[in-house]
Amino acid sequence: MRYPLVIFDFDGTLADSFPFFVKAQHALAQRHGFTAIDEERVEDLRRLGTRELLQELKFPTWKVPIVAADFIRMMRGAPPVPLFPGVADVLRQLRERGARLAILTSNSVENVRRVLDAELMEAIELIDGGAHVLGKHRRIARMLKQARADASQAIYVGDQVSDGEAARRVGVAFGAVGWGYSHADTLRAMGAEEFFETVPELGRLAL
Repeated sequence: MRYPLVIFDFDGTLADSFPFFVKAQHALAQRHGFTAIDEERVEDLRRLGTRELLQELKFPTWKVPIVAADFIRMMRGAPPVPLFPGVADVLRQLRERGARLAILTSNSVENVRRVLDAELMEAIELIDGGAHVLGKHRRIARMLKQARADASQAIYVGDQVSDGEAARRVGVAFGAVGWGYSHADTLRAMGAEEFFETVPELGRLAL
């Protein structure tokens, strides 16, 4: 198996939370003083890197943890977002084939548990929440230590440019998905070690 340890991002990778995010960010922008995303510009903004997007929205990086905490509270008070179709089957498939599964997210562990059922949670060996969107490399490194795994044995699967940057900073492979927050073309341009057009393609992680 090429990647014995598969670490997943959550929002935009496993969970289809982008529609909720688009609605929530208008309230968050008004509350925290950054520019709201014009829905007509969503596709263009999805082509930007994470830092470029923050600059475009006049969103200082020091506010990221504050706004993220507010977003997490909003999600906790709303109905659980759905998993992307096929995600549950792929997670079971990977686990049955012997892959070790983990989740590292900027969201809260509580919100992850609200979306994944008890059976799927049993398939997840490690889970870590509340990671800074621009500081996930530290959490990935910590997760590798917890799993007693070398970086060469792991892949971080995510949907944003910052996910790929974090993976590279700690020497793990980056698996980009084409259905998340960042545009597929932007992620392809990063030269990810793995690119997944559709959810079922994640099954090849256990080959």
